[in-house]
Amino acid sequence: MDDAFTVKVIRSTRKTFSLQVDAHGEVTLRAPARATQAEISRVLKERHEWILRARAEAEKKRAEQPAVRRLTEREIAELGEKAAKVIPPIAARYAEKLGVRYGRITVRCQKTRWGSCSSKGNLNFNCLLMLAPAYVLESVVAHEICHRKHMDHSAAFYTELYGICPDYDTGNKWLKKNGSMLQAAAGNEQ
Repeated sequence: MDDAFTVKVIRSTRKTFSLQVDAHGEVTLRAPARATQAEISRVLKERHEWILRARAEAEKKRAEQPAVRRLTEREIAELGEKAAKVIPPIAARYAEKLGVRYGRITVRCQKTRWGSCSSKGNLNFNCLLMLAPAYVLESVVAHEICHRKHMDHSAAFYTELYGICPDYDTGNKWLKKNGSMLQAAAGNEQ
């Protein structure tokens, strides 16, 4: 793995820095809009070894990735239709367990997210979750429902999450290992 790499910097209203290395080894740094070039350089220097390890891991995963059959547009649409029927009862069950409400549920074929929860309480899910084992879908839905109580990933958030979905880590690990394969089946290059 080459020590040199380019970094895509995205500035936004966020308050902290966030580094991401995607499945192709591409590096993205999300930074506060007010961050100076010196601060960005410092973060990259401090995290250089982590970036190299993450890029090497991405390369290793790509090399080990089995060839997957590409889904047709119709198959992706069918996954979306199935998800629109399967996900709402799961969300309702977890919301009841947690004592929260949510807005609408939207299902799409997303390239970068498995689920999300907006500040207005709307839930979004990736139709590709229909290709994963049921426990993976359960973990993603539980995760997003917990954001109705905690819009962060604090200790309190995880306490709630493990309270309603004790096996959350199993689903999360499965997605980390196999998620890029699902994305590749949809033609979503990450």
